This record gives sequence, C-alpha cells and structure tokens, in this order.
Amino acid sequence: MLSLSRALGRRLFSSAAASTSAVRKAQNPLEEFFEVERSTEEDEPRPHYGRGWKASELRLKSWDDLQKLWYVLMKEKNMLMTQRQMLNAENLRFPNPERISKVKRSMCRIKHVLTERAIAEPDPRRSAEMKRMINAL
Repeated sequence: MLSLSRALGRRLFSSAAASTSAVRKAQNPLEEFFEVERSTEEDEPRPHYGRGWKASELRLKSWDDLQKLWYVLMKEKNMLMTQRQMLNAENLRFPNPERISKVKRSMCRIKHVLTERAIAEPDPRRSAEMKRMINAL
C-alpha cells in the first residue's frame, strides 16, 4: 500500500511540476541572484519589463507594504547587479541596463514617501524613530 501511494504521489507531483515549469522555485538560495535563462533566438521578441513605481502609487500603500516592496526591490537590484557583473566578467553586454535604474528610482521614491510620513508625524519621538528606520534602509 505504501509503495502504491509513493508511486501515485510521484506521478502526480511530476505531472504537476511539468505543468508549472514556468514557475521557478530556487533549490539553492543563491539561485535567487540569477535570472531565469531565456532563449537567445533572434525571432523571439525581447521580454517587456514593467515601469518603476510612482510616488503617488506608493503614498497609497501601508508601512508594511512599503517594507515588503523595499525587500522585493532590493532582491531584484541584487539579482540585476550580480547578472551585470557576471556578464561584464565574460565581456558580454548586459541586456537591459535600464532595469537597474528603474529599481533604484523606485527605491528612492519609497524612501521619499516614508520620509514624508515621518515629517508629517505629530509625535516628535515617533518621527525621530521613523527617520532612524528610514536612514537604516
């Protein structure tokens, strides 16, 4: 009975893994610093990457959402800079240099929005605490 459930489970999981091959799960934590390999064929269109965050959009988000977004942007920046460094070491061109500036600009806007909130805080102690947290980012 146990071997039947193992075989059935393997078959189910292998088919599920095959159907979700577009979603990449990092086996090694260091794999998060590298982008998924893309096809280099000439006939395929280049992937389109999104725009940076606007300050008006960020003002609508909560403190926790901004912290989560900061973490995501930090990981994206580290991944892009690692990829750029690896390609430069091999004398290859980084494919989308504008992505790094979009991420950096979004991170600056998050700091700006958080600073606005800290300045608007009526309690001076809480405002000072918020400013220390922002400067630590």
